[in-house]
Amino acid sequence: MSRFTRFAAMAAALLIGGQALAADPVKVGFVYVGPVGDHGWSYEHDQARKQLEAHFGDKVKTAFVENVAEGADSERVINQFAQQGFDLVFTTSFGFMNPTLKVAKRFPKVKFEHATGYKRTDNVGTYAARFYEGRAVIGTIAGHMTKSNVIGYIAPFPIPEVMRGINAFTIALRAVNPKAEVKVIWTNSWYDPGREREAAETLIAQGADILSQHTDSPAPVQVAQEKGVLAFGQASDMSRFGPDAHLTAIVDDWAPYYTARVQAVIDGTWKPADTWGGFDSGMVVMAPYNDRIPADVLAAAEQMEDAIRTGKHHPFQGPITNQAGEVMVKDGETLGDDKLLSMDWYVQGVQGRLPN
Repeated sequence: MSRFTRFAAMAAALLIGGQALAADPVKVGFVYVGPVGDHGWSYEHDQARKQLEAHFGDKVKTAFVENVAEGADSERVINQFAQQGFDLVFTTSFGFMNPTLKVAKRFPKVKFEHATGYKRTDNVGTYAARFYEGRAVIGTIAGHMTKSNVIGYIAPFPIPEVMRGINAFTIALRAVNPKAEVKVIWTNSWYDPGREREAAETLIAQGADILSQHTDSPAPVQVAQEKGVLAFGQASDMSRFGPDAHLTAIVDDWAPYYTARVQAVIDGTWKPADTWGGFDSGMVVMAPYNDRIPADVLAAAEQMEDAIRTGKHHPFQGPITNQAGEVMVKDGETLGDDKLLSMDWYVQGVQGRLPN
């Protein structure tokens, strides 16, 4: 019996004489691009789903579908949730944006929330985290701790979210170590342990002594542990996969947001919104710091985190130049959200050409 079939049976059992019980639970669906066991992006969304169930108890019923490909397959899954009477559906990958909008148009009474997107309608809201704030913290650590001055960065797709991360990392890196450079390998996948492992090994062979990643498997951390280099995890605390290598990670904490949005549905106050939270909202947190980080470096990292949280520092405050040496942000200015959301260029210090 499929997950959807089981849920349909439970929903049918709550009907008496064709009338729903007064205490019908709010039905919340989640669509994941990767497996819940990726220990990264989808894993953290599913951890938040579990916390949602624990918080609301029998007031909510949740279901999820994992490993959903971006494109036609995601539209089919999203549509299936809507057809089966779900009240709220979270679609959790950038490539789910247009499929979400298509289904939302067909089901105007169903509420949808799309992660990392920018298109909204009367029944579609958007949400994301300012991951780039965490990248500035780990870039600071990398700048202090690299000995080879080569940092490896494993990236999935050249979309603005990923570009912001690479650039924020590099800006912070070179602020403390102007000689350091970043080498990027693109995997063209959010989750592919084989490709991620190969990319990590290649970067180490090219001289990288620290690895960072925007991909979702712990493979790069495992390679770093095996090869005796350092690494940062992605989306969750990956220290168990490389206790010596893993310095920290940017953790995505979605639970408070999901709880608030489901509560809004229960209260009848839900409206589509655009949420972009960072350190100050608790949507972005840092995993525990490895004891290998020297005290002065740890202090610098914590100072950066605190400065960003309190608004004293912005990861994209000028002066900032691109690869060609052109000034993109003047001294004393800060890159606005509109420019961050459309970022398609490398800052100075990133090696290689941006893929088309």
